[in-house]
Parts: sequence; C-alpha cells; structure tokens
Amino acid sequence: MSDKLQFISDKLAQLQQAGLGIRIRTIGSAQGAWTVVDGQKVLNFCANNYLGLANHPQMRQAAIEAIEKYGVGPAAVRTIAGTMELHLQLEERLARFKGAEAAIVLQSGLCANQAVIPLLMGQGDLIISDELNHASIIDGVRLSKADRAVYRHCDMDDLKARLTEARQKAYQKILVVSDGVFSMDGDIAPLDRIVELCRPANALIMVDDAHGEGVLGRGGRGIADHFNLQGQVDIEIGTLSKAFGVVGGYVAGPVLIVDYLRQQARPFLFSSATTPADTAACLTAVEILERSTELVDKLWENTHYFKGQMKELGFDIGRSETPIVPVMLGEAPLAQKFSRRLFKGGVFAMALGYPTVPRGKARIRVMISAAHSREDLDRAIAAFKRVGQELMALVPPTRQRAGPGDGPS
Repeated sequence: MSDKLQFISDKLAQLQQAGLGIRIRTIGSAQGAWTVVDGQKVLNFCANNYLGLANHPQMRQAAIEAIEKYGVGPAAVRTIAGTMELHLQLEERLARFKGAEAAIVLQSGLCANQAVIPLLMGQGDLIISDELNHASIIDGVRLSKADRAVYRHCDMDDLKARLTEARQKAYQKILVVSDGVFSMDGDIAPLDRIVELCRPANALIMVDDAHGEGVLGRGGRGIADHFNLQGQVDIEIGTLSKAFGVVGGYVAGPVLIVDYLRQQARPFLFSSATTPADTAACLTAVEILERSTELVDKLWENTHYFKGQMKELGFDIGRSETPIVPVMLGEAPLAQKFSRRLFKGGVFAMALGYPTVPRGKARIRVMISAAHSREDLDRAIAAFKRVGQELMALVPPTRQRAGPGDGPS
C-alpha cells in the first residue's frame, strides 16, 4: 500500500482498538417485522420502517405500475427533462398533507437540508442550531457562509440568550433550526416554545421532521401538527425514507421559499430526479395515511407496551418520547457485545457508539414498528432480559433517568 494512504489504515486500526468499528450487515429480504440479515431470519428492530410501509402491497403495486408507464428512471435533473407528472402530484399531496402552501421533492432528507440552509442563509446572517441536531443539518450549516451559534439541547433559556445576543449584533437574517424528533434519544423538540421565542426576533424557523412524519400529529402529519402550529413554521424538512418506507426528501413551506428552491437549490438543479417507482410509492403512502390512522395508532400501542415492559425490567431508556427507544449501556464495547448476543438469539438491534453518540453514551437503539405483533415484542423483550442478565447490563429502576413521557397516548 502507498505510504500516502497509511493515515487511513491508522485511523481504521484506532477505531477497531477502541471498539468503535462498524459492522455493516447485509439484508437479504424485504424490510418487515422479520427480515433476513446475513442469511439469518431475525426480528427486525433496526429499520426506520415505523408504519411497515416498506413492503406494503399497495405501494409495491404502485411502483410496478409506474415502471410500466414511465420506465425505471427519469434520466435527467428536474429543471431539464426530469420533472414527471408524478413529481408534481406528490408535491401537491405532500403540501396538503403537511398543511403547507407548497412542497418540493428532492433526492433525500440530507439533500433537502443541504438545499435550504446555504441558499437562505449567507454572509451577514446567523444560524442558531440545537447542539444535538442531525449531521445533515450540521453539514448544511457548514456549507453556508453565515455565522453560527449553538444552544444547549432543547434548552429554551439558552436559545433565548442566543437570540438576544443576535438581536444586539443586528444580523440581516436569523434562522433557528432544530430536529423535530431527535434520532438518537427519541425526544421531541419544544417547537411551541421555539416559535414563541422566535417571533420577537423575527427569526426564520426550520424543523427537520424526519422522525416525526408518520409518527406525530393527526395521522402522522408531523411535529407542527402535533403542536397545532401549521403555517407557523417557515421551513419543514421531510424524508420519504423512514415512515413512508421509500426514499427521498422534501421541503414544505411558503410558496415563495419553494419557488426560490426550484430556481437556485443546488441538489435540485444538479442531481437527477427521484425515480418513477419511488415517487409513485410515496404518493400511495400519503394516500394510506390520509385514509386511516390505523397504522399510526398501532405504532403507538406497540411503543407504549414495549417501553413499559423494558422499564419494568430495569433498563434505562433515556428521555425518549417516541417509538425510538435507546437502551442505554454506556460503553461501546458492551453495547456491541450486547447487540451480537441479541442477534445470535434472533433479534436484530444494532449498537450505536461514538461518533454517532457521545462517548460513554453507547446504546442499543430499538426502532418500534406498526408491523410488529405483540408476540414479536414479547420475544424481543425476553431476549433483552436474557442478554441483560448475562452481561449484568440491567439498570435498577431507581437509577433510571426520569424522562418527559412516552408521547401521545
């Protein structure tokens, strides 16, 4: 190997020695409550498939019909020859679903964040960001030439202080940006307080609702609906690859912002459009959610049951308020060993450590789905109990951190 690549070998070796190396497992079937992973059929508690839509028969059929009519790909960017009828239909339906004036579809939620932030915020502006925001928000902020400030996680007193400082410095524009649901801990941003604090400062408000759509609000309409703040959030970022079960991202908000993105957003201008199959499947997902709350209701029923049982066993599940359930274990090697033991017992639940989460806060992140049956949940709970006892990882209930609750009832 060339000496000029030795630094990569050194970095990889350091990761392995610290127990932070990532093992990427291989999926050999459709995503569902049960999935084939590395050739083994296991209970799936890793996917963001909150509503079980990733293999829904109506969505599969919609994708097949779209391929038959439009082919497998658009073969162009949206602004040249890639905008299909399906894209416009999806954008119209998403805007209506979110209670927004307009929406624009992009290739991913990550692309959506990188499209919006550098375009709206530049030199002479300030971006104020929650310290635990997703990496895609952080990267979007880094792409901007605006000044940046960080407030302590969900700390509204600290946000108020940052806004006060910003007003004293007379920035041209201020943007406050937060995840809606934080993907590692499962807690919910206090969006009502954020909106309240931003009004006097005339600050733009942006929320990334990746883990809130299909989960929070009426029939999964997201965090703005959850707080009855439709139309009061300037920019809502959404993903189509989690609860919607497909792939893609979008921005919902005022027509003026969406029109500006169509003209100037680099991910929209310089990357091919989403495929006909993906777009048609996403359209069907919106239709399913508009038709019934059954899947969202089942998701929350499963969430309350699983969390209650895990707490009774003595596991520390942090501050989660959503179907994201972090089983806190502390150190990365323990979390990885715990995950391997679970997998051996037929439960697929991955360990997450640094740099995905801070050092000393490694965990098994359990993702609950409406696709799970009560029997599936009981089987997983029994596996956690067995492995927890084997590894002495059970935390006495008296030591558990008090969380803000378990979300909607």
